[in-house]
Amino acid sequence: MPDRPVSVWQPVDYAALEGWAEDDHAAALTALRRSCNRLERRPADRPMGQDARAGTVADWLPACRALPAEDAPAELARAYFEGWFQPVALESAEGPEGLITGYYESELEGAFTRDETYDVPIYGRPANLVEVRLGDFDDDLPRQTVIGRVEDGRLKPYHPRAEIEAGAIDGEAPVVIWAKDIVDVFFLQVQGSGQVVLPDGERVRIGFAGSNGLPFYAIGRALIDEGIIDRKTVSMQSIRDWLRANPVEAEALMHRNERFIFFRRIEGDGPIGAQGVALTPERSLAVDPAFVPLGAPLWLATTYPAEARPLNRLMVAQDTGSAIKGVVRGDFFWGSGEGALHYAGRMKQPGRFWLLLPRTLVQGLSS
Repeated sequence: MPDRPVSVWQPVDYAALEGWAEDDHAAALTALRRSCNRLERRPADRPMGQDARAGTVADWLPACRALPAEDAPAELARAYFEGWFQPVALESAEGPEGLITGYYESELEGAFTRDETYDVPIYGRPANLVEVRLGDFDDDLPRQTVIGRVEDGRLKPYHPRAEIEAGAIDGEAPVVIWAKDIVDVFFLQVQGSGQVVLPDGERVRIGFAGSNGLPFYAIGRALIDEGIIDRKTVSMQSIRDWLRANPVEAEALMHRNERFIFFRRIEGDGPIGAQGVALTPERSLAVDPAFVPLGAPLWLATTYPAEARPLNRLMVAQDTGSAIKGVVRGDFFWGSGEGALHYAGRMKQPGRFWLLLPRTLVQGLSS
């Protein structure tokens, strides 16, 4: 097995957080409250994350129970964070900077009944999809989940995208809804959640229910490498435009991404992140849970997409992603619709993290 990447934790003062005093700290309370409500339902002795330095749920509950009221002024919210948490700079072996991208909740047109207009299936979780946690069989095995299907008594990889779109899971997976545009469905799968606008204008929210377990392939990188789209202008929007303008080539390109996502209908607030809570626009961040505990507040320092304007923001780690791997690797949730896509589709810049760790855990912390 490859060595685990190095994660350096270095306690610092709030003065090290550029822009800290100018942020609206109260705007992050809704996100943190949702995470705290989730933690309250977990066993107190459960580890907060895969890094032992993050402590257990019990180490975080006092700060959760001291949360200010929903309508707390910004000054009180700032005092709360400064009183209960200490910033800890995160750094990998490559240095303190990492990659920050953006994502959003997509919107697409669809209907519950298939017809000539709405004929692209958005599948629910298949009945024959099997998940195997290797650690359940042997403590020496990696903490990894293998996804597949059982055929002739043997576990085999699940069907890739091309086979699924050719009908391989018909009869195994329910159709949650029928969509109008296969390109929209592809981007829905990349984002992991979305809102479907029905013919009468009603909106239905759908979210992640599982995957086929196959690796993600970035078609944007392929378009750059093959000289189809310039690196300086590539974005979700430019990729989407090319796919629609070149339907034959688009199908072959999308099939290179064998990863396929299954969905479920979501009632109430959403979209739902990997922590199991509704995400908060511009305050929820997807991270690598191997290095950042889900539910933890953190300070993000980066810039707006395609700009030099600073984007320094108090965030809460509430989601993950198949492409979000590394110590300082984040995906900024911008919200829903085309307005959010404007930023999410262009976001790909360097940034830094400071984990806000309960002060009781900082004492004796070594890097």
